[in-house]
Amino acid sequence: MYLSKILKFTCTLALATLPMLPLSAQTTYRLPGQHNAEHQDLIAGQMNLKDQVKTESTQQLMDNYFTEEEEPELDIYETNWGSQRVNCYNEADVPQSRLINVANFAMPCPGYITSPYGYRKRFRRMHKGVDLKVFTGDTIYAAFNGKVRLTKYEARGYGYYVVIRHENELETVYGHLSKILVKPDQFVRAGEPIALGGNTGRSFGSHLHFETRFMGYAINPCAIFDFANQTVHTDEYTFDKKTYQQARDFSPSANAEHQQRWQQLNANNPNKNKKTASSMPASSKSKKGASSYTIRKGDTLSRIASRNGTTVKNLCRLNGLSSNSKLRPGQKLRLR
Repeated sequence: MYLSKILKFTCTLALATLPMLPLSAQTTYRLPGQHNAEHQDLIAGQMNLKDQVKTESTQQLMDNYFTEEEEPELDIYETNWGSQRVNCYNEADVPQSRLINVANFAMPCPGYITSPYGYRKRFRRMHKGVDLKVFTGDTIYAAFNGKVRLTKYEARGYGYYVVIRHENELETVYGHLSKILVKPDQFVRAGEPIALGGNTGRSFGSHLHFETRFMGYAINPCAIFDFANQTVHTDEYTFDKKTYQQARDFSPSANAEHQQRWQQLNANNPNKNKKTASSMPASSKSKKGASSYTIRKGDTLSRIASRNGTTVKNLCRLNGLSSNSKLRPGQKLRLR
């Protein structure tokens, strides 16, 4: 009895010493004053993003960042690609000068120069390339990487010929071929066989007519290639409208030495002469020393003259013809 009263008193005393807690669910707890002040200082030190980030400033930043970004280059295989002309460019669009990389090259053939670039008084016209000695059937190679634009036949000009547009924006022309080994739109690499040398078209003996052009301008190939040493003069060629017809470091004596070496090399290879004769169509062969020739379809005076060791002038004199006379198949010509 006495013990129960003591316990009751103790419990009552403990409850009396506890703080009174509010019974409401909306109780609000306040942070210490010092912490609240530090929080306000932190907010005051921050940048106002609303004032700093604007559409106008962002656009200006992007414009400045991409100021030096170049426009994408035009596809070099699109400009006038469908043209059937050797020169398919508009002169007005050609720049005054252009630096052209010619480091990745291959010689079109190892032959020496038989006729240089330049004006020909005899024909009263410009010779827009160089003629390089080859035997009929010799392999002709692509000078640079590129894509074949044209493969055609022109009886009074190039004969069978190929035009290639290259990655360095040059175009090269290969004329008087006996056989074409590539097709239009075919990609070829420098040094890849593209044709066989020949004597077709307006030609006076087997040779390769080789042109280098920039946007239609027929550059002197000797400004780029050193044919005597079978290389290029420099890795970069500067095209200039004022100087593109000039040769670079051209030496007639060097070409003469190259000619002598080439002839000695081929004199020791009797198969060369055999190949020249055997590669001709049977209809185009004539007997050595024959006094007359029967014209066949496709023949020209220049072709007949070169195959029979005479000249067009002599054929015209013997047969009462002019250089523009039309030849009829079956017609006989005096050769001697």
